[in-house]
Amino acid sequence: MALSGKDIHTMDDLYLHTLQDIYYAEKQIEKALPKMIDKARSSELKSGFKKHLEETRGHVDRLEKVFGLLDKKPKAVTCPAIDGIIKEANEIAGDIDDAGVMDAALAAAAQAVEHYEMTRYGTLIAWSKALGRKECADLFAQTLEEEKATDAKLSKLAETRLNRAA
Repeated sequence: MALSGKDIHTMDDLYLHTLQDIYYAEKQIEKALPKMIDKARSSELKSGFKKHLEETRGHVDRLEKVFGLLDKKPKAVTCPAIDGIIKEANEIAGDIDDAGVMDAALAAAAQAVEHYEMTRYGTLIAWSKALGRKECADLFAQTLEEEKATDAKLSKLAETRLNRAA
C-alpha cells in the first residue's frame, strides 16, 4: 500500500512515503527525458539528457534495492511536485519556436527537476543515518552525487553556451 499523509504516524512511515515519492518522481523523469531529448537542439544538451536518462534508470534500480533492503515491494505514491515541474516544462517548451530559447528553457526545466531530486535524496540520506540504515544512505548518496554532477553540467552549459545562444 502506498502511504498518504493520513497514514503517516511514525518516522518509518514518513521515510517509506518519501521513498515512494522519489520512486514515482524518478519514473516520471524517465518518461519525460526522451521528450526533452527530442526537443533539444544543442548536441551537448541532447547528449547530456541521454546520459542522464541512463543514470535515471540506475536511480530507479537503486531505489528498488532500497525497497528490497526494507523488505518492501517497490511502490510509488503520486508526487504533485514533480508532476508540476514536468507540466510547467512541457507547457513552456510547447510555446517556444526559437531553438536557442528552447534549449535554454529545457536546461532550466531540467535543473528544476535536479534540485527537487537533490532535496529528496539529501533528506533520505539524513533519515537513513538517523534510522541506522547505512546501506540505504550509501545508495542514496551515490544518486545524490550524480544529481549534483548533472546540475553542475547543466549550469556550465547554460552559462557558457545556451543562454548566450538564446
